[in-house]
Formats: sequence, C-alpha cells, structure tokens
Amino acid sequence: MSDTSGSKIQVIDRAVQILEALARYSKPVKLKILSAETGLHPSTVHRILHSLIDNHFVENNGNGEYRLGQKLIQLTNGLHSEIDIRAVALPHMEALRDRTGETVNLTLREGDVVIYFEKATPNRMMHVNQLIGSRAPLHVTAVGKLMLGLGGESGIEGYAKRTNLPAYTRNTLSNLDKLKEDCLINVEQGYALDNEEAEIGVGCIGVLLYDRNGKVAAGLSVSAPIERRKPEWIEDIKRVGAQISEQLGYRS
Repeated sequence: MSDTSGSKIQVIDRAVQILEALARYSKPVKLKILSAETGLHPSTVHRILHSLIDNHFVENNGNGEYRLGQKLIQLTNGLHSEIDIRAVALPHMEALRDRTGETVNLTLREGDVVIYFEKATPNRMMHVNQLIGSRAPLHVTAVGKLMLGLGGESGIEGYAKRTNLPAYTRNTLSNLDKLKEDCLINVEQGYALDNEEAEIGVGCIGVLLYDRNGKVAAGLSVSAPIERRKPEWIEDIKRVGAQISEQLGYRS
C-alpha cells in the first residue's frame, strides 16, 4: 500500500484557493476574476463554486457574481460567538417577553432561510410557538426581509431567482417589485413587520442585531396573534435590539 500521508486532495485545495480569492474582495466577484486569481480554468472554478453554493459557503447574487456565504462567516465566528449572542440576548428577550406578554425569538440566517435558535415564551396557554431549529424562508419573516434589504436590489433579485418566492399565505410578498419595495423601506426605518405572511393569524415585528464588526449577528423578533400585536412595541423592540448590539460590541 502506497504512503499517502503527504498527498493532497486536489479539489479541496482548489476550493480553498477560490475561498481565499473571494476573501480578498469586499464586493462580489465575477467568475473570470476568480479564474485569473486562482489560475484555474473557468469551468473548473464554476463547478467548484456551485458545490460551495450548495453547501452555503458561497453565495451568488444573481448577477454572475460571487461572495463568501453566511455559513462560512458563522463558522469562522466560531461556537463561542453563538453562545455569547444567546447569553447576551436572553435576559433582554425575557424582559421584552414580560413587557409584551408574547413570544420573543432569536434567529440566524443560513443561506436563504432563517433558523430559530432561541426563544422566550410567555407563561400562558395561548401564544405563538416557534420551534427551536425550525426554518423559514427569508421573504416571509420580518427579520428575513431586513436581511434581504441589506443586500440591496441585486441581492433581493438573486434571492427571487433562486427561490421563486413561494407563497405561504395570501399575504406573502411573492411579487418581486413589492418585495423589493418592502425590504428597502424596512432597512431605512430599522424594523420590519410580518403581516400574516408566513402564517395566517400571526404577526411579527423584527429588528437586526449587529456585532463589533458591524455585521449582522442575528435577528430579534416578537411574534403574536395579529389582533394582539401593538404598534407601540416597535420602539421598545428597536431599543432592545440596540442594547443587545451594543453589548456585542457594535458601535453605530
């Protein structure tokens, strides 16, 4: 049996080359640039990119440009960062739950979905219950629409091409122009609403949380039966989001 201890796996080496090339650019990069940077044939780069996209290590903005994916960024932040977000956010979430009497959620983005990874629920029978580990498409959630809005029109268009904007209720924004308008307004005002877009009878108010590098760390939202959701919660949720972000090291 031959000694392979010093051998390399070519496709992994090439994937690393591509990821390192992407990391050198602050903006999305064209395929031809990545080919030139790595010295690899465009067809090779294209094939490896799509495998990385399937695993959420790379994202395509829909205009033939590529950037590092959210999953890779989360992995580089490490488990310690996720634990810190939960530990920092939970006391604020519990206080917000007590003031509103409704469920408060903490979510992370992974590719084209948000994942619920912490919650604070009220101590009563009737409340919105989001399961830890459950997923929802970006365009049907309040925090997801904020995350889309930060990507600008091209990012929203790329998401629409990848997902076809499936409708979950009659209120889901499945029209690209309406989705773009809503997402961009949400970013400008600093919060977003889910108006029964994921589930009839349920409304959410969401904000984003930022880390010390100014990157989105997570999403914070209050979910309530639509008839109990109150506009006066908006400023409270924005204030709580700013407090958590500040504790995570963010400086506006």
